[in-house]
Amino acid sequence: MNQAALHKLLSSKKENQSLDELFELRLVTNLTLIKDLFFSLYPEEHYRATFQKLLKQFSKLYNSRPENLKQQDVDRLKKGNWYQSEKLVGSQLYVDRFNKDLKGLHNKLSYFEELGINFLHLMPLTTRPKGENDGGYAVNSYDKIDAKYGTQKDFVKLTETLRKKKMYVMLDFVVNHTSNEYSWAKKAIAGNKKYQEYYYTYADRKVPDEFEKSLPEIFPETSPGNFTFVLEMNKWVMTCFNNYQWDLNYTNPEVFLEMLANLVNLVNLGVDVIRFDALAFLWKRIGTTSQNLPEAHILTSLFRMCLQVVAPGTILLAEAIVAPTDIIKYFGEDGRKGNECEIAYNASLMALLWNSIATKEIGLLHKSLINLPQKPKDSTWINYIRSHDDIGLGMDDFFIHEMGWNPQEHRKFILNYYCQFLDWSPAKGMLFMYNPKTGDGRITGSAASLLGLEKGIEENNSNLINEAINKINMLHGIIMAFTGIPLIYAGDEIATLNDYSFLKDKNKKEDSRWINRPYHNWETVANLEFKNTPESKVFFALKKLIALRKKHSVFADTNNIDFHNTGNNHILVFERKAKEGILILCNFNTSREVIDGNWITKLGYLKNQMFRDIITDKKIKLNSGFLELNPYQIFWLKKF
Repeated sequence: MNQAALHKLLSSKKENQSLDELFELRLVTNLTLIKDLFFSLYPEEHYRATFQKLLKQFSKLYNSRPENLKQQDVDRLKKGNWYQSEKLVGSQLYVDRFNKDLKGLHNKLSYFEELGINFLHLMPLTTRPKGENDGGYAVNSYDKIDAKYGTQKDFVKLTETLRKKKMYVMLDFVVNHTSNEYSWAKKAIAGNKKYQEYYYTYADRKVPDEFEKSLPEIFPETSPGNFTFVLEMNKWVMTCFNNYQWDLNYTNPEVFLEMLANLVNLVNLGVDVIRFDALAFLWKRIGTTSQNLPEAHILTSLFRMCLQVVAPGTILLAEAIVAPTDIIKYFGEDGRKGNECEIAYNASLMALLWNSIATKEIGLLHKSLINLPQKPKDSTWINYIRSHDDIGLGMDDFFIHEMGWNPQEHRKFILNYYCQFLDWSPAKGMLFMYNPKTGDGRITGSAASLLGLEKGIEENNSNLINEAINKINMLHGIIMAFTGIPLIYAGDEIATLNDYSFLKDKNKKEDSRWINRPYHNWETVANLEFKNTPESKVFFALKKLIALRKKHSVFADTNNIDFHNTGNNHILVFERKAKEGILILCNFNTSREVIDGNWITKLGYLKNQMFRDIITDKKIKLNSGFLELNPYQIFWLKKF
């Protein structure tokens, strides 16, 4: 039962039912589905006793939840799908790189309020190895705050303040793996057979070699292969990401039970959204890539339905950076439709936007978007132009072929364009995890540097600088208007350039993603009133876009998006449909482009030969029946 159905059920019940009674109602309502999901992974003839342990665990987990959060759960269910609101705008950040620690972040909440941000994705905060730790994604704990950020008390105080300010917080739940310093791993290393079975461990290479025949390499440059030999244990352990990140063995149901407890402990700190990290990898099977397997979807749904019983006010985000047709499946399919994750990353949109910047064409973007299956009505996207991670090239080969391009050569061109292998390109990015065996690679760099601002400043080229500013504002204008939650990486709102300091850090220098994880420049923020700088132009343009988004209910996600083909391969057009709809037009070319105004007239956006652009709050007149767009210009045309 998804949130909307549960909301309808609760609305039909008596107002005076206690929180405990409502918990029992949720458990009874979802129990059949939970049972079916559990036994589809763990055969009933072998695991009846384990399922009984799960049933007993529900009450214990529910009773551990603070009373104010129990009440918040019920209040949110009654309000419906709060996460689909047009008033939600997010920012992603590393706490220490933003402002030292949790107290420092607490002191800067007014900065987000000024900008209009009310949803924060904080990168991993829990304890991790002191050396290499994949930016905190090698976890030593799931709910203990690392001392570098402060204490658990500091975090709970932050979440209390955020609730008072009607702001939301998202944290990662590293569901696929732990660090090799996690308590289970330490016990496994010490020879404890129970905990060795919490991971994929093998006495020889027979099984690992079978896995390796079809497993891709995630980090081929720094961590080739998928298994690591642990001398103290005298066994091989599966490590698909880095050798210090041990993959959890979810074929063992005890792992699920313990991870469910870890999940609830985390959400009980006041977390509103849980980002399920690397969930595409959750189930492993010899002879497959061990990504996007049906069992991974069932397991995700099982986590979701259990959480809905215990803490239904908390929702899940799917961190599945996979092919477009695979991403949509993490909302749930068939009998699980709407019962996996409420939110997923719109990684396809992100990759395709960067493709359109490099090619100056929107054909592949348009073709891919119109062919993506419609998501369930109670789900939504996270839309972003970049994150803390690399930019992958997750584009459909079939559509690339249809554009008349060779997929491998096209991806090579995109990498060359952004990673400084073409002299004429304005982009200044770096190559990440290039695999010479396959020719695959990814891109790193801050948005401003990838869009030409760094090169423009270096060359003192005002045209290049202005073009970069327009690109930054256009891309943000697209994600603000698209269906879903816009998420801005902290620093992009002030056009922060690449940070090359990671090259001097022995624990980071091999990971070029740190180039796009800069420290927040508070000196720049202090000087934003000098509005002639690139930083100010970006900040105030973005602030205006956020305010306009929140002002227009058409931007709420009701699956009300249509894509239009103007016949001009440089201009992206999509519409947020409603009685007072908004038509978005964007020019990806370096030169001025025109489109015929007749088809816009038929959509109802023209009155007396005039359009109204709500970004500039100006009326725009047709020129001989044509609408003109300057390079990298974006319009939000409002229906009269």
